[in-house]
Amino acid sequence: MGVKRILTIAGSDSGGGAGIQADLKTITVLGGFGMSVITALTAQNTLGVQGIYDIPENFVEKQFDSVATDIGIDAAKTGMLANSRIIKKIAEKIRQYKIAILVVDPVMVAKGGALLIEDEARQSLIEELLPLAFVVTPNIPEAEVLSKTKISSVDDMKKSAKIIHGLGAKNVVVKGGHLAGDAIDIFYDGKRFHEFISERIDTKNTHGTGCTYSAAIATFLADGAIGEKGKEEKYVLEAVKKAKEYITDALRFSLSLGKGHGPTNHFAPILRDSQRYACILELNKAVERIKAEKCGNIIPEVQSNFGYAVPYAREPGDVAAIPGRIVKIGEDVCTFKCPAFGASRHIAGMILTAMKYNKDFRCAMNIKFSEDIINICRKTGYVIDHFDRADEPEDIKAKEGSSLKWGTECVFSRQDTIPDIIFDRGDVGKEPMIRVFGKHPDEVAEKVLTISKNLK
Repeated sequence: MGVKRILTIAGSDSGGGAGIQADLKTITVLGGFGMSVITALTAQNTLGVQGIYDIPENFVEKQFDSVATDIGIDAAKTGMLANSRIIKKIAEKIRQYKIAILVVDPVMVAKGGALLIEDEARQSLIEELLPLAFVVTPNIPEAEVLSKTKISSVDDMKKSAKIIHGLGAKNVVVKGGHLAGDAIDIFYDGKRFHEFISERIDTKNTHGTGCTYSAAIATFLADGAIGEKGKEEKYVLEAVKKAKEYITDALRFSLSLGKGHGPTNHFAPILRDSQRYACILELNKAVERIKAEKCGNIIPEVQSNFGYAVPYAREPGDVAAIPGRIVKIGEDVCTFKCPAFGASRHIAGMILTAMKYNKDFRCAMNIKFSEDIINICRKTGYVIDHFDRADEPEDIKAKEGSSLKWGTECVFSRQDTIPDIIFDRGDVGKEPMIRVFGKHPDEVAEKVLTISKNLK
């Protein structure tokens, strides 16, 4: 199959975080071909909306016709539709070109609180556009307007979804981001409810979240079995699930740009996946560099590992390390296998903890502890910190693999920067250890080899 053609019908965000700009970024990174019908121009940034200029409906129509009569449309989504005239014109065009996959994001209010839709347009949206929607994606304030009900719980979200479905939308996704606790979205298709649950990402950078989510749903829907008997329900659920995972990732690695609500990071998930091969190559090159030197003097009795995470890593499977660890034979250093993702939970835990505080520090290696090595590190000018295993809570000690994460968390939480060196002096049954941190494998290898040479 060729590339899927996704049309976004929305306002332009001069700040680049929402609207047409967010939609096109999302569609592109998810593999679709994005096209646009711009309904309004906004003067907008992370602090709010400073001005709105509505595009005349006859020019909105001209944009739509240009795209539909030449390129074609596999799926469409709507965002900001500022007035009743534009909404009616868009509905007319959706019917004219028989666009079956339409995702309606009923944008009404900007993050900063500015009204983005005229009062009279709300009724037009309900009467003209909702009956054409294959999926509608209101957040809680929007769902309250559409359903004329107050929402303060998941049960309220379900009641609202039923009412909105009754207005004509085929599938309803009520987004629960405004409630406390996990981020729960309610899906309703007229027969049954389905809950999509994800962790709540603690960030103020949520500008463009709704645009990005709805654009992702439209892109995933364009790929599949809509209208095929027995497949549609499963496929719609899968599209929403994948879109939910995408927006959660985009929020997890959101960008602190501007002075207000920064944007989500549309590129984070795709960059993480695309960099896996390059990550392995860089790590392998650094490991071979270490193996070429006689540096067995810094390998501990429990052996070493060397890890490197892809950009925006979120789990141990995103961190490459050495299966079977790095071992010493005399002064020689050996490995038995090439680097692989998920090869070490311990080194991955430390790196992922470091990345919580500075996403650029994606690499670490553990080496032998001695007071001589600590003195070498001080003389070399490395930033050094440590933790005391005696302070480790009993519940952490009892949980396999949690000690190192706890120790590194202790250090990072009190530092303004990521140290080059973190050490501990061990405990009963625990060998003392030094961990060397850096932004990439070559940097960590350079630090490790410098220590080794000064130790001889």
